[in-house]
Amino acid sequence: MTEAYIPPTIDWVAKQVALYEGSGGTEGTTLLDTGLPCILVTHRGVKTGALRKTPLMTVKVDEGYVLIGSYGGAPKDPTWVANLRANPDITLRDRTEVFELRAREITDPSERQRLYDAGVAVFPPYAEYAKKTDRMIPVFLTEPR
Repeated sequence: MTEAYIPPTIDWVAKQVALYEGSGGTEGTTLLDTGLPCILVTHRGVKTGALRKTPLMTVKVDEGYVLIGSYGGAPKDPTWVANLRANPDITLRDRTEVFELRAREITDPSERQRLYDAGVAVFPPYAEYAKKTDRMIPVFLTEPR
């Protein structure tokens, strides 16, 4: 993409994105060097219209990738959630594979719980994050465009 890109302002996130993307998906594929796989989501900023890039935990189900807006259980949603709500068309990099997808927010309670549970199976702290906050943590499922 040759459109305007605004790098992440959080240092570790900016480094993760640069390594992941700069290597073509051969490096930086684990979140914070935890050994847990991550994907890179490119989305459009709701306020700026510029491209943004966010590393997220890799959670896959048969239907696609699950994107969980936990923000560590913080009281507010991560910025990327508002971006996806306004502009659901994304580019997702999973290592060396790149997909053009649409992110659909899951509002059906049973479907949302099933997908959130898939996230907890991959990254157990998601269960604690849900207990830490009063907000309903947003869950998105990717689909082909």
